[in-house]
Amino acid sequence: MLYPLLWMLSASFRPENEIFNATSLWPSSWSLDAYFRGWNGLRVSFGTFFINSFIISILSVIGNVAACSMAAFAFARLEFRGRRFWFAMMLMTLMLPYQVTLIPQYVLFLNLGWVNTTLPLVVPKFLAADAFFIFLMVQFFRGIPKELDEAAVMDGCSPWRVYWKIMLPLSTPVLATAAIFTFIWTWDDFFGPLIYLSDMRQYTVMLGLRSFTDSTGLSDYGGLFAMSVLSLVPIFLFFLFFQRLLIEGIATTGMKR
Repeated sequence: MLYPLLWMLSASFRPENEIFNATSLWPSSWSLDAYFRGWNGLRVSFGTFFINSFIISILSVIGNVAACSMAAFAFARLEFRGRRFWFAMMLMTLMLPYQVTLIPQYVLFLNLGWVNTTLPLVVPKFLAADAFFIFLMVQFFRGIPKELDEAAVMDGCSPWRVYWKIMLPLSTPVLATAAIFTFIWTWDDFFGPLIYLSDMRQYTVMLGLRSFTDSTGLSDYGGLFAMSVLSLVPIFLFFLFFQRLLIEGIATTGMKR
């Protein structure tokens, strides 16, 4: 499992003519040229791609955690007409592949003038579009004793204050789980930016990595592997910082306390 990562790390330090010729993981000579070429070798600095990916990923995390938690609170705690029906409809969207809704979404965003901007990649996150996270949070919220809500309502709390003052502080593990998965999936997303972004200055890291390969054969594999190594660093750091909350959130989801 680790060998491809070790090989990529080794290849990023090799001279260009040794990448596909050497069999050892240990380079015959160490060089940082691939990192300099990768960072500055394209028409746009690779740092721009990192900034774009960070902006999209962070906004997606904020949108998903806020919108999905509010939708989950409504399904788990509020009584309204058709709640079971709409919850079932929401779960049915999990069965739809992304490709099924791609064309209608593209037409919608094209008519709104959002194509070649980051809006199609960010705005849906603020509209609770990820049913997986809603379901995950609903299961977690159902494990929190309902007596807490009832006591708060008797003290005069509105549903909003119950959500903000009681549910969210008790739901840190599942919120962290949603944040971690959203960050990783958004950071690694290639298909979405490929469809909606055409200006190189708007590219994300994944589209930037693709720019190192050329169908004519003029590909910089050293720069590609070097930037691939750097692209993994934010994911590793994000996971390491929130690993405890991630495991706790998954382990306690759907369990009674």
